[in-house]
Amino acid sequence: MLYDISLKITYGYEAPVSGGRHLVRVLPVSIPERQRLVAGSVTCQPAPDERLEGRDFFANHTTSILFRSAHDHLVILMKARIQAETPAITADLSPPLGALPAELAGLWSVDSESPHHFIGPSPLLPAVPEIAAYARAIAGENMTIEQIGASICNRIHRDFVYDAEATTVNTTAAQTFELKRGVCQDFAHVMIVALRSLGIPAGYVSGFLRTLPPPGQERLEGADAMHAWVRFWCGTNCGWLELDPTNNIRAGTDHIVVGLGRDYGDVAPVIGVLKGYGSHTTEQAVDVVPVG
Repeated sequence: MLYDISLKITYGYEAPVSGGRHLVRVLPVSIPERQRLVAGSVTCQPAPDERLEGRDFFANHTTSILFRSAHDHLVILMKARIQAETPAITADLSPPLGALPAELAGLWSVDSESPHHFIGPSPLLPAVPEIAAYARAIAGENMTIEQIGASICNRIHRDFVYDAEATTVNTTAAQTFELKRGVCQDFAHVMIVALRSLGIPAGYVSGFLRTLPPPGQERLEGADAMHAWVRFWCGTNCGWLELDPTNNIRAGTDHIVVGLGRDYGDVAPVIGVLKGYGSHTTEQAVDVVPVG
């Protein structure tokens, strides 16, 4: 499946700001047998005084920008063409939960894809006893890792309500669990904490959803902005699997990956500092359109 993707993030400042330095992660990545970035660009208005392209530890595209002059707005525009590959449907060869520690112990790699980076608490996702108890109640003794992940995904989708007004970008997983409401970022964080509490490596995926669904299919929740879902490690035979708890589906060609990390903090689309005062507004517009 070939897609043309556009993202526009607009910041409006109540008073001019200066000295802005930002790290931008909005350009999709190429992942073998998953997706290929055919072409892409990231532009800014006004143009930054300094700009540097790079990759972070998890191989996500980064654009570092610096502004010295005062400005009252910032527009970040990303355009990309992505070839999404249809994921292979394979049998569940993941081990039962009790066998996973031995598989992890036998894995010595500590590169960016290593599950060892995704086992324990991360900066935004400490352990939450209530979520751990929730996960234990779902995970059966004879279930495989893949079955546990799918069951937790299903329960979150069933027990939580999609509500864009209930949370903010700073809402914790514990607060989301208490509210039982939120958006894709919140549901992904709860699922990650639940899986890690069982000893299953799990990480955060930031990306896009197809905006226009195929004929006869419903539009997925979260398609109006950047989306988030979960990847979890199913052992050496199965590797990583991606599930979307917001929509209770397996991530496929409708899901375009922008960034991979331990939690939202590793893949936030824009982070940085600036000098200024007063409030600001933020708007985001996303379009993911099939080509041909």
